[in-house]
Amino acid sequence: MGQAKFSFKEKQAQFVSRYKSYGYKDKSTLVRAALDRFEAEMEQEKLIKSAALYAETYAEDRDLKELTDSALSEWPE
Repeated sequence: MGQAKFSFKEKQAQFVSRYKSYGYKDKSTLVRAALDRFEAEMEQEKLIKSAALYAETYAEDRDLKELTDSALSEWPE
């Protein structure tokens, strides 16, 4: 496992130092869990932006709408 050195603001350092009260075995485990959650949140935001872009494209592209509608009309119910 890699190591890195970080600087925290005082409030952040206090938060990390309370790792046991949050149920973590050590500070590193707390920070890794926080980074995992942040990464998942960033990925979710990326998906939301992508979906919005696709929706915008779909709303503005008549040919794409017609193609989709024709495919849906042939889809079995």
